[in-house]
Amino acid sequence: MKSLNGQKHELAAVQRQLDILSDHQSIGIDSFENKLQQIDLFPLKSTGIEIFQVNVGKMCNQTCKHCHVDAGPDRKEIMTRDTMQQCLEAIRDTDIHTVDLTGGAPEMNPDFRWFVEELSAMGKHIMVRCNLTIIVANPKYHDLPEFFRKHKVEVISSLPYFSARRTDAQRGEGVFEKSIKALKMLNEVGYGTDDSDLMLNLVYNPTGAFMPGSQEGLEKEFKQKLQEGYEITFNNLYTITNLPISRFLDYLVVSGNYNEYMEKLADAFNPTAAQGVMCRNTLSVGWDGHLFDCDFNQMLGLRVNHGSPTHIKDFNLKQLNTREVIINQHCFGCTAGAGSSCGGATA
Repeated sequence: MKSLNGQKHELAAVQRQLDILSDHQSIGIDSFENKLQQIDLFPLKSTGIEIFQVNVGKMCNQTCKHCHVDAGPDRKEIMTRDTMQQCLEAIRDTDIHTVDLTGGAPEMNPDFRWFVEELSAMGKHIMVRCNLTIIVANPKYHDLPEFFRKHKVEVISSLPYFSARRTDAQRGEGVFEKSIKALKMLNEVGYGTDDSDLMLNLVYNPTGAFMPGSQEGLEKEFKQKLQEGYEITFNNLYTITNLPISRFLDYLVVSGNYNEYMEKLADAFNPTAAQGVMCRNTLSVGWDGHLFDCDFNQMLGLRVNHGSPTHIKDFNLKQLNTREVIINQHCFGCTAGAGSSCGGATA
């Protein structure tokens, strides 16, 4: 848990970011709400929860420049087993079919494996957002590929590029080499291979203030380069636009790129992508059990609202299935171009 002074500092930082995002008129762009009204999609509402995304803690073995969670080794926020138990009870007798575990490095939560085992016994499809380097960071994590295989966990891992220079620039010195080693370990137990149903998907997000290229084109290029250079195979590549929040928003402001980037996102607004935003079929649970429409809203402290329960202990599927989604200007990141979600492009 954070100290009181630490909590106050973080709340102040989040409020500062919300103030920056809310000042859209000074940039000369429309509000996201107006954009939705123009396509008769406001208020934006849930279409029913299919994916239950759980942030089990902000502790991570990396400190990536683009991280919207602001995760790192110094973060102490960790979901307790009691809160995990509340999550299990909330979805036990529901049609929610997928649980998406994220962090930080979710594997660093001391109850991570217990949680996966309980979800697996429940018959839920489990996705883990693994940063890859955690697998080789410490001997106690070396058996993660086998643990994932045993429970048929879908592994989703960020890899900024297929070269060391660009990957390490975003994620830290030596990350590319460790990521390649981890990918080979996953391939060895059957992940991402043609004759296996064990899913290994990679995530690409740009290293600067621009939107990702074609998901299909990048996937072909990544597959070719990783196969030729390292004999690594994987299933799918997901492209995710860097949303203007947390460390990336700070970078945009300090570098003087904020106005131009927001204009770029707003100009690329795609009504089709807006229809498929992930907040419509996903519910995000914070490490402390509070509920959010998406992982990005979670990092801005924008809890579900409009009469819906705001904590997992008060979970009400009927109310949450039809809730109105909380929006702000950062949402332009999910509706620009081909769209962006935790599952890649949406249009």
